Amino acid sequence: MDMIGDQGRLLMRLLSAATERSKVISGNIANQNVPGFKRATFEFESLLMKEMSSMNPNMASVQGEKVKDANAAVGPNGNSVNAESERNAMRENMLRYEMYVAIAKGRNDLIYSAINGDR
Repeated sequence: MDMIGDQGRLLMRLLSAATERSKVISGNIANQNVPGFKRATFEFESLLMKEMSSMNPNMASVQGEKVKDANAAVGPNGNSVNAESERNAMRENMLRYEMYVAIAKGRNDLIYSAINGDR
């Protein structure tokens, strides 16, 4: 019996994507003073939405990817990291992560109630 299901696996992948995005943002912040460093982003949700809008979506095939941000403004030293933008991205990512955890907890609570008869 598959207790996790497709939705549970998707939630785990969303949590993993948020974790990877946190690592990428942390790397950007750590390199904010390195000349020539180009900031990166971690894309997953946008790729997932694109796959979901296709004729035969296969969400399990969607893989997150680290992407260099070619549109970011570059400073005099060639670095494209903006510390304030990175802090905002980290806050947004933290909220996403907390939302995914809350959804997963709700699913687990429902399963627990079903098994224990809500005692």
